[in-house]
Amino acid sequence: MLRVDSAKPCQVVYSLCKHEFMGYLIEPHMVQLNPQGDFSLTYQRLFSHTAEEFSMHLTELDRKLIKILDEIEQDFIIKKYHKKLIRPTEFFSKFFDEKFYNKVRPRIEKRLAEVLSVLTITDGLYLMGKDGWPAERKITIATDPATILFHFRKNAFETRYFPTIKYQGTRIDFMFKDGQVVSNQPAWLLLEDMLYFFEQDIEGKKLQPFLNKRYITIPKTSEEAYFEKFVAPLIERYHVYAEGFEIKTEHFDPIPLLKVIYVEGGVSQLQLLFKYGEHIFPMDAERKVSVRISKQEENYVFTRIKRKADWEKEKFSELVKTGLKKTSPLFYNLELNKQHTDEDKAYGVINWVNEHLEDLQAKGYEIEQTTGAKRFLFATNKIDFEISEKNDWFDINAIVYFGSFPIPFLALKPFILHKKREFPLPDGTIAIIPEQWFTKYGSLFSLADGSKSLKLKKHHIGLLSELADDSLANVTLNRKLERLNDFENIDDVQMPVHFKGELRSYQKAGYNWFSFLRDYNFGGCLADDMGLGKTIQTLALLQKLKEENELAATPGTSLIIMPTSLIYNWLSEARKFTPKLKILAHTGTNRDKEVDKFIKYDVVITTYGITRVDVPLLKEFYFNYIILDESQNIKNPSSKSFKAVKALKAKHRLILSGTPVENSVGDLWTQLTFLNPGLLGTQAFFNEEYVQAIEKKKDEEKARKLQAIIKPFVLRRTKEQVAEELPPKTEQVIYCDMSEDQAAYYEKTKSAYRNDLLSSMDDGTYAKKQVQLLQGLTALRQLANHPVMIDKNYTSDSGKFENVINTLDNVLKGGHKVLIFSQFVKHLSIFKQYLENESISYAYLDGTTKNRGEIVANFQSDPDLKVFLISIKAGGVGLNLTEADYVFILDPWWNPAVEQQAIDRTHRIGQNKKVFIYKFIAKDTVEEKILSLQNRKKRLASSLITTEESFFKSLSKEDISELLK
Repeated sequence: MLRVDSAKPCQVVYSLCKHEFMGYLIEPHMVQLNPQGDFSLTYQRLFSHTAEEFSMHLTELDRKLIKILDEIEQDFIIKKYHKKLIRPTEFFSKFFDEKFYNKVRPRIEKRLAEVLSVLTITDGLYLMGKDGWPAERKITIATDPATILFHFRKNAFETRYFPTIKYQGTRIDFMFKDGQVVSNQPAWLLLEDMLYFFEQDIEGKKLQPFLNKRYITIPKTSEEAYFEKFVAPLIERYHVYAEGFEIKTEHFDPIPLLKVIYVEGGVSQLQLLFKYGEHIFPMDAERKVSVRISKQEENYVFTRIKRKADWEKEKFSELVKTGLKKTSPLFYNLELNKQHTDEDKAYGVINWVNEHLEDLQAKGYEIEQTTGAKRFLFATNKIDFEISEKNDWFDINAIVYFGSFPIPFLALKPFILHKKREFPLPDGTIAIIPEQWFTKYGSLFSLADGSKSLKLKKHHIGLLSELADDSLANVTLNRKLERLNDFENIDDVQMPVHFKGELRSYQKAGYNWFSFLRDYNFGGCLADDMGLGKTIQTLALLQKLKEENELAATPGTSLIIMPTSLIYNWLSEARKFTPKLKILAHTGTNRDKEVDKFIKYDVVITTYGITRVDVPLLKEFYFNYIILDESQNIKNPSSKSFKAVKALKAKHRLILSGTPVENSVGDLWTQLTFLNPGLLGTQAFFNEEYVQAIEKKKDEEKARKLQAIIKPFVLRRTKEQVAEELPPKTEQVIYCDMSEDQAAYYEKTKSAYRNDLLSSMDDGTYAKKQVQLLQGLTALRQLANHPVMIDKNYTSDSGKFENVINTLDNVLKGGHKVLIFSQFVKHLSIFKQYLENESISYAYLDGTTKNRGEIVANFQSDPDLKVFLISIKAGGVGLNLTEADYVFILDPWWNPAVEQQAIDRTHRIGQNKKVFIYKFIAKDTVEEKILSLQNRKKRLASSLITTEESFFKSLSKEDISELLK
């Protein structure tokens, strides 16, 4: 039950009291007032949770003070720091000790200082009586800080030491007056009901001895140690008056000093020091004065050196802004902000000093090293390159300057290749090779030949161009060779006379680039996006070559190696664009193994599989060009395909691939090694230097380096880059050879239907056989796609399926979206199964699909959903699929108008991409005949034909005979 009646007059009293264990505290109480308005003996301790009862008597400030004082109340402190529930009496008897007091007391004093600074204004502090009454006596709090002067009197026998206190200019007598140090830091002194605080953040314990003592005596024997440990720090912080020794003050313009602390195998650091005259001090953000003692015979001199604390802070910040950081919150030593490697931890700061040396010296820094077995050179490092162009190589002569020491660049080779950072100099000091030199010149040393000078093959021009870009090298290159880095400036080459058709401007640039590479005997990779005409650009080159050879009367044969599925396409494209080229398809089990006969042809085309088998024969022939289409087929260095093509001989080499890097940077090594042997060094070197660095360590510098090396030999244009030159939509027929098993199945089925139908036309029963005709043609069309569509037990392969998968793979690797149309749901099912096996997400729509709108919306909005399988009947109308930019039509439709509707799902308003349409046609099948019928009957089809039945009625005996040939 409350003793103080809140309805009657009462007043808050802040009471200074001494706790038996925790020292001086302040407690808030509510004291009842008697009718005369004086304090009665009725009072009550206030806490935040009980204060609301007296809210009408409390100000907002009172509430804040009560909340602060809650935190220094014994129960609160025990609960916070002891954690377990315990009675105070038990805690103080069993657990309270000096360690606990030293931990808690500074936090209590921090709270006391907050409260006292407020009570100075409100004048509401009282002293608690011995019986616990909170308002025993009023305490006056000083309004100004008191000052302390420490006195030292030294004579021949001893030194006496005592402080004097002044308040408002008057010296106060505080000794033997029962004064109490209420708080140590900051110091508060209670003296004759007056509470004093002090200037200069003095500690109460420096006053404590003098409350009951006139002075402290320091005997002669302890004098030197006492002066060093006690008097000097006192002079740094406070006012001191001395007799018997001298205190003088000096001002200097400081010099910043960086001391390198080398830690072998650990993290080396920089220590920031400041030289004031002969005096050197470590960084100290708070210290305004430092004191040094000197002794001459019996005389001591204390020199006060005024520190420029703000200037020191600026110098520290200046260093932090240039890539350094504090080693810990307590110390002002510095280390590198980013440690790239383990070696960098030890050598990083040395490297940093050398890199920033000129700037540091300009800002007045001096550099030193701590004593140790190794003496490092602190100096600016640079390299002077002289590079001269010879017939087939570059000569590199370079001098490295470590400070004033000239060293032949070649001397660094074993250090760079073995990643040794320490290079010994003639004077015994050690130069640290900058870390970036290992990235910059590692490839140079690995790829160059020569023991007395460095020789680089011509195809390493990318390495030299990078040196020139860094302004490190004086590189004088043949003007034509310079243009290799910017293919757009390569000379224009006249098109071959017998090339049919016209190249777009980017294709012409590719054709020019091929000719340029040929002039310099470089191999090149044409890595244009799928659909941009890599085949056409290559055919133009081969036709040009034929015409040049004919003029010079020097015949030459080129070899193109490709996946089986592309053979017919190359033949078809060559017939269309370069009909004069004599081409031999070196394919099939019955191929002629007489390679001497190749000389009769301009171009031999074959497959990777046959190359593997025929390599003993093929490697005996010296080709003009060897060209690899879909060159990612040789990406595995241990594969038979790579070993086979590497064994072949040719004057020139080209590779074509929309995806030269399929899964890893490592894919590049085989392809570019085939093109320009030695360009990327050994496989082990390339793997460590580039693949590991780029893929595992995400080393951007190494990626940039690799890019510089390969850039002159890889030409890639994306669909987006050349979009302006492309028509809104590009249609291409991709002819697919049937597999051997598939072709046999097809021929057997075709013969059965053909004999029956043609005889019925002769005897007049044809009209009754139309359903049978429809069935027969449908069966043949399904066989042309994949025999499994009509025979579940068929276990062999399908040429068209392999071709579609290969093309799809390239499109997906380019990040594109594709619609795949078929009129056969069974055909789509085969691709569904494939996509699921490969974990490729897809959308699907046929006549039975209910939630069409939701599926379409998902495909349009989900960037990871790249494939949409659609039945041509279900997807012909009402769909907006503008996110797709590739369309695959898996089988030709009788009515081309229906195909056109499918294409229009992507090519409609809202489409901002160029659309590529691929029609997959099985060669030598009814599909090929349907294409020619489509063209012959286009007008008829667009006006009359809407169904298969009506289409058949329009077919003559000659048409049917043609279909079943």
